[in-house]
Amino acid sequence: MRILSVDPLNAETPLEDLGDDLTAQSRFFVRSHFGPPDLSRRGDVLEVVGAVERALRLKMADLEAMGTRTVLMTLECAGNGRTGLTPLPSGEPWGLGAVSTARWTGVPLRTVLESVRPKPYAVEILATGADRGRPLDIADEIPFARSLPLAKARDADTLLALQMNGRPILPEHGAPIRLIVPGWYGMASVKWLERIEVLAEPFRGYYQLGRYVYDHADENPPTPVRTIRVRSVIVSPLDGDAVPQGQVIVRGKAWSGEGVIVRVQIGVDGAEPSQDATLAPPISPHAWRAWEFAWGATDPGRHLLRSYATDAKGNRQTDVGRWNRYGYGNNATQAVAVTVE
Repeated sequence: MRILSVDPLNAETPLEDLGDDLTAQSRFFVRSHFGPPDLSRRGDVLEVVGAVERALRLKMADLEAMGTRTVLMTLECAGNGRTGLTPLPSGEPWGLGAVSTARWTGVPLRTVLESVRPKPYAVEILATGADRGRPLDIADEIPFARSLPLAKARDADTLLALQMNGRPILPEHGAPIRLIVPGWYGMASVKWLERIEVLAEPFRGYYQLGRYVYDHADENPPTPVRTIRVRSVIVSPLDGDAVPQGQVIVRGKAWSGEGVIVRVQIGVDGAEPSQDATLAPPISPHAWRAWEFAWGATDPGRHLLRSYATDAKGNRQTDVGRWNRYGYGNNATQAVAVTVE
């Protein structure tokens, strides 16, 4: 793993470890805002309160008794690819490895909401983690907390995850319960979940309005960071590799929060990307799609490869990402330099 910071722990997955459909927990990227909480004294695991007919305090056994669902889902940090923006925005210096895919098993959030029965005027669900700290630009200690519109909270695949790849979630990934939100950047998937509050008005917390917004430093107001933008990466060969002259199989992954990937095109040495890669069958509506391309590497020397993904809604990657103050959502194409020998 490439360690960006130790306290709190932030680490990205090497691109060569993204070749499999699922990412092992030990190789899954880690995004932390504060240090891990001490969970040893917790009795009731999850509190569900707010604008509801009846509040609940749920232990793990209570959640499991509600019935579980398993979903393959790709998580991507909103800052993935931040180092590709110029000038470099503030924030963790993520390369392209702040993305991974796992098989998540848990209780659909809507099942829990059905049990507490939100009031008719409810508009959002506030998810609060047990981790707490003091961001550099505010005076008070706060928990990491994010809200979801009620409709997104009721999505069948929005989970209170209890397992990751068939095993209990490791502490660095948010044990014992992590919220998993399909199609949205990873900040929505709150780790170490300890409280769900049904809100009668929109949440205005620090990580809702002060961060995770697209602020283009122009006359327009910031807009929320939500849906994962279409993106692809080349995982083999790697940038700087040397390959023998002849046919080279280029492999990669592509994903989008808007819909399934329907096309990946390859550009070589700046040429128009008119050559199509072969797509593997989708493994999940919410997970990346593998692809490969047979490149005729007949000319010795240094060559530049790029991959361009397109999703079912027609969204397509471009060469350059749009700069924003916090460096979110940069889905520009990746340039991989390969030497043909």
